[in-house]
Formats: sequence, structure tokens, C-alpha cells
Amino acid sequence: MNTRSLSFRLVTWYAGLLTLVFVLLGALTIVLLREYLQANVLDTQERRARQIADTLVAAVSRTGESAIGREVADLYAPEENERFIRITRADGHVVYISGKPRDGSFDPSEVPALSAVRAGDLQRKVDLPAGSMLIAALPYAVGDGAYVVEVGVSSARTDETVRQVLLMLVIGLPIAVTVAVTGGFVLVRRALRPVDNLSQKAAAITQHNLSERLPVVRTGDELERLSLSLNVMISRLEDAINSSKQFVADASHELRTPLAVLRGEIENLAQDIELKPQTRETLGSALEEVDRLAEIVEGLLALSRLDTGEAHSQWVKFDLAELVTTTADQMSLLAEDKNITVACDSASRVMIEGDQARLKQVVVNLLDNAIKYTPNGGRIKLKIAQEDGDAVLDIADDGIGIPAEALPHVFKRFFRVDGSRSRDQGGAGLGLSIVKSICDAHGARVEVSSTPGQGSSFRIRQPLAAEPVAHARS
Repeated sequence: MNTRSLSFRLVTWYAGLLTLVFVLLGALTIVLLREYLQANVLDTQERRARQIADTLVAAVSRTGESAIGREVADLYAPEENERFIRITRADGHVVYISGKPRDGSFDPSEVPALSAVRAGDLQRKVDLPAGSMLIAALPYAVGDGAYVVEVGVSSARTDETVRQVLLMLVIGLPIAVTVAVTGGFVLVRRALRPVDNLSQKAAAITQHNLSERLPVVRTGDELERLSLSLNVMISRLEDAINSSKQFVADASHELRTPLAVLRGEIENLAQDIELKPQTRETLGSALEEVDRLAEIVEGLLALSRLDTGEAHSQWVKFDLAELVTTTADQMSLLAEDKNITVACDSASRVMIEGDQARLKQVVVNLLDNAIKYTPNGGRIKLKIAQEDGDAVLDIADDGIGIPAEALPHVFKRFFRVDGSRSRDQGGAGLGLSIVKSICDAHGARVEVSSTPGQGSSFRIRQPLAAEPVAHARS
């Protein structure tokens, strides 16, 4: 066996730690059990001493000291019950002491007398030649006199109980450790076998074959989650690398054209000596290209800010229904130019948390797309509702629709359904990318469904704002 392998080190650490824990628990169990049993016995003897003092010693002025011995023998029978009872006067005179118990477990005469009653002497364990005893002493004042009542028993039963438990631990702990270590070794070997397969497969995946995926171990445990997580990570890496490549290509294309046109127009303008109508037209064309370039740059800037978490900086609680309704009213002029009807079906209050300006940008972008790709006389419907603890925003139109093969890509940066670079629609393929980035930053999900020739529908689901504790209770 490879002593440097992970499985060997895991089993070794597991066996050592398990043995140490079992030994410590066993030792702690023995100590606590002994202390508990002894404390329980001493408490019982103290209560019995209190009973003797309250019933017999308290009446010594009336019955006399000679009657105490007879009453103790009659009521408590210490020899038959294998108990030790001694009543001593403050001057050291022994008023009563019990005889030897019938089992001969101790000799009462060998129990040392208390020289002085201190707090630490009230409960004690006394070692005798025949064995140990647990004795509780109780000082008791009667009139002008004072007595000490001592009651005790042999600790043989307590010690025997502790010995039996110790024997069980001595026999059981090695067996338990052996079984646990053996089972742990088998489990570690079986658990790490899929890890070896994952590592071998992961080593074979490079940037040139990111479409490969790791085998998923259908065990329902951490290994399955690890396999799924790694596959998701690889998918994200694949998307990131592909997107970055596409981003560079598309960005170069998108920025090169307006800059080249702008440069050419300015060059033509510079060659004119006087400002003529043609020059004015050229200036207008140049300004259009400048506006287009500014739109692209602003879109890229917005995406970069969202990537760095800018959307989290200004979160507030607000009514999504009010925001959508207000935004739809503000954009109604664009729809009126194409004779498009915009209908808004809103719930009374749909409270969410987030960056209000960014979420308004989501509504603006989706409405702008709907208006842009809906023919004259069309219809756009917005609906805001609460559903299963989420705020749901639906924006549907009856426009030209999106082909099925393009639906998985509509949220990618610079993706355009028609694949052309014409400026007829005025877009650069960043609007839906910004929508997706803002939704991701707010923990929302955006979905799209479309049928070519019948229209498209975008749905956004975002968790509702948490209610205050006091309001929730009321």
C-alpha cells in the first residue's frame, strides 16, 4: 500500500482520531460514573444522617444519650443493613457506634474519628484494610451541646459497578475501533475510486475540447454534486471562451464600420473650402455614426459595470407594478408612431428590492425591442403579477418573432437574429445582453418564448421583497 496516498492518510488519521476519541470518552465515562455514583451514595447517607439528627439527637435532652443507641438499633438496624452509624459528642465522646455488618465488609472501630468538623470533612471516602467506605458527617447542635452524626456504607458496590463498566469498555472499544476502521477503509477506497476517474477525465479536457464533460456519479451525495458542479463550471468556461472570442470579433466589426465612415466623412468635410449644403448632409451623416458609436460604447460600459457588481450598490424596495406602468406610459409615444397598442395589466402592489434605475432599463429595453419588431397596428401586452413568492413580469407582442434556433443565443452579446450588420433597426445586439446581466445581478430569471410570425414573449421572475418581521407577525 502506498503510505503517501490520500486513502492511506485518511484511514490513518481516521483510525488514530477515532481511537483517541473512544479512549477519551471511555475515560471520561469512567470518571464521571464513579463521581456520580459516589456523590449519589454520599447524598443518600447525608439525608439519613439528617433524619437521625432530627428524630433522635434532637430529643437527647429529654430521652438521654443512652436511649440513642437503642433507638438507632431498633429503627435503622445498621448491622443488618450493612451501614456504619456513629454519633459523637463535641468533646470527642462516642455516644453510639454501630457494630460490624453481617457481611464483614468493614470494621466500624477502624473508622478514624473526626478531629475537627470542617466543610471538607462532611463528605469523605475513607480507606480501610477491608475496603473503602463512603461517609457523610453532619454536625448538629442541641441546646448547649453539639453532636456529629456520621453515616456511611461500603463502596464495594459502587466500585464493582465501575469495574464492570470499565471491563465492558476495555473489551468493546478495540472491537468498535477495529470495525469502524475497517468500514472506513472500505468506504474511503470506494468513495475515492470515482474521484480517480474524474481526475483522469478532467486532465484530458483542454480549451480545444471543452465540449467534453466529466462522468456523473449517480450516488446522490457530494461526489454527484461535485461532478455536476464541475460540468457546470466547464460549461461556463466554454461559454465564456466562446463569448469572448465572439465578442472580440463582433466588437471589432461593430466599432470599425462607424469609425471608418466617420473618418471618411470628416475627411470629405475637411476638403471643402466653404460650408455647402452637401457639407451639411455630410455632417448629419457623421453625427449619426457618432451617435451609433456612443450607443455601442454606452452598452459596453453598462455591461462592464454590471459585471463588476455595480447593480448591487443602490438597492431599494419599490413597487414593480408602478415602475412598469410608468415606463410603459413614457414609451407610449414610440408605439403611437407605429399605431401600436400597449396594454398594461398590473396587480395592485408588487414589492421587490433592487436598483430601480437598472430594472427600469430592463423594461425600456424589452419594450423598445417589442415596438421595434412589431409591425404597424400591432399589440403589446404587459402583465405584472405575484406568483409563488415571485414577482412576474410578462412582455408579449405579436411581432415577427424569433426563430427557434436563435432562441438560445438571444441574450448573448452582439448577437443579432438576422446575422446582418445593417443599421435599419439601429441596434447593436447589446440590449438583451444588458437585460440578462441586470436580471442575473438581481437574482432574477429571464425566459423567452417565440413563434416566428406570431410574436415573442419575455418573462422575468424575481423574488418578492421580504416583509418586516413585525408586519409579517401582524
